[in-house]
Amino acid sequence: MTKAEIVKEIVRKTGVKAVTAATVVERTIAEIRRAMIDGENVYLRGFGSFVIKERAQKMARDITRNKTIVVPARRVPTFRPSKALLKKVEQESPARAAGRQKDR
Repeated sequence: MTKAEIVKEIVRKTGVKAVTAATVVERTIAEIRRAMIDGENVYLRGFGSFVIKERAQKMARDITRNKTIVVPARRVPTFRPSKALLKKVEQESPARAAGRQKDR
């Protein structure tokens, strides 16, 4: 599902104008992005968490040059779904999932 499809669903289900729905979606994403750039985690109850994880420095192999290289420590944005969301996804009927595969 794309951002445009999300906006269309919001318009269809709520009756608000498309411009308003698009603005809300854009601002929501912008706030999540800003918070994560600032190092904050974002928790959406019933949906999941956008969390910054710290990856430690590690050693790796460059197999083309046959050398050991150092991969520096870094911060990585991740999404962790809530237990409720995981449960709903696991309970989805195979027929519904198959129908979605045909649409794509």
